[in-house]
Amino acid sequence: MKTVFITGTSTGLGRAAALHFANQGWQVAATMRSPEKETELQKNPNIRVISLDVTDPAQAQRAAATAIGAFGKIDVVLNNAGHGIYGALELVSEESIDHQYAVNVRGVINVIRAFLPHFRANNGGMFINISSYMGFLSAVPLGSLYNMSKFALEGLTEGLYYELKPFNIHLRLVQPGGFASDFTNKINLPTSDTIRDYDVVNARLNKVFDAVKNKKFPLTQPQDIVEQIYAVATGANQEFRTPVGQDTAAMTAMRNSMPLAEYLEKVDAMYA
Repeated sequence: MKTVFITGTSTGLGRAAALHFANQGWQVAATMRSPEKETELQKNPNIRVISLDVTDPAQAQRAAATAIGAFGKIDVVLNNAGHGIYGALELVSEESIDHQYAVNVRGVINVIRAFLPHFRANNGGMFINISSYMGFLSAVPLGSLYNMSKFALEGLTEGLYYELKPFNIHLRLVQPGGFASDFTNKINLPTSDTIRDYDVVNARLNKVFDAVKNKKFPLTQPQDIVEQIYAVATGANQEFRTPVGQDTAAMTAMRNSMPLAEYLEKVDAMYA
């Protein structure tokens, strides 16, 4: 029986992945910041819920040790925990900037570092990192910080290929587009009483978020992404990068069909 360690399983994609792997007969170490609030996952005999805030390196080490102690061996680590900040860079708080990087980049680094000794000792393992199409192209105004974090994750994952290949440790990226979740409900674009220059672009993006909330845009279902993740974990899909979703395909095709300057202008016009 194989075992997967998943971060960010309290909601959304992480929770769906934990249940899917467990239902396929895998043992699952499902991590989250507040396991005491979890009830559903605790009922599944294949799932062990473990406390983890990925931004804390010491917690990552403890969570890895707990999972290894519980299951003996971890075969796949799914770095799913993520956070999205949108807003004009000039208006975003210092804390928000640091938190974006801390979760989406440093958090992945913390978890990878925690499992490297285990994978090296076993001469094998796999890290699957959940990226985004915004990890290889820009597609949304006011998304510079989120873009930054996912671009960094892509570079980290590709760079690690060379140093981990000798140990039979595999690296994979899954790149979803927009998918059905409560993500947009949590976004509050920062504003300023003294700087009103960003009000227009804020209004443009809020209009898009409202359309998403009202289901006017077709979004990928989390289960479709989970099935792609599972294919990667089992080796049915051996691609280094796996884009998922019609919007991902459409934006990628558009980006590849024209010069960068033209692409940027076209995306900007989409949000006018």
